[in-house]
Amino acid sequence: MQKVENEEIKRIDRKLEHKGSIVDFYSDYMQLPNGKTAKWDFIKHKGAAAIVPVDEDGRIIMVRQYRNAVEKYTLEIPAGAINPGEDMKTAAMRECEEEIGYRPKKVGHLFDLFTTVAFCNEKIGIYYSNELEKCSQHLDEDEYLNVERYTLQELVDLILAGEIQDGKTISAILAYKTKMGL
Repeated sequence: MQKVENEEIKRIDRKLEHKGSIVDFYSDYMQLPNGKTAKWDFIKHKGAAAIVPVDEDGRIIMVRQYRNAVEKYTLEIPAGAINPGEDMKTAAMRECEEEIGYRPKKVGHLFDLFTTVAFCNEKIGIYYSNELEKCSQHLDEDEYLNVERYTLQELVDLILAGEIQDGKTISAILAYKTKMGL
């Protein structure tokens, strides 16, 4: 068994392999404790935010949209990338308004989440609001989604049945359930 505690691993080089519209792909060359060099993949992400929006009836407003990475429609909480000049909370509030047509009047922070620590630095701030004000929905030009409402228990059941597989959504719904003592 190799010891991992107090062993220094150091990046000695990073090479940009591809610059994308959402992420940049790098090859990292790492100096290992045994003296060898390893090449590791690294995906740089600008960060994102998500929100659990709860309507006046206690139903959680979700979005169903096609995701090309998994080649299917997924049920998720509203979320998106952080724009220049935004913090995570502001981005979560903006995404809520854009995707579902509700402006959060008060927002609470649940937690921050690294989505895939093995090769990506994407960090998502997860928030919730149960004080929403109706406004107009304004989707991005390439965004197509359906807005759906579920009880908390319906969402937990969908998670446990394996029908919701999005990590941020699963952790956000379960954290919200715990925080609210439901």
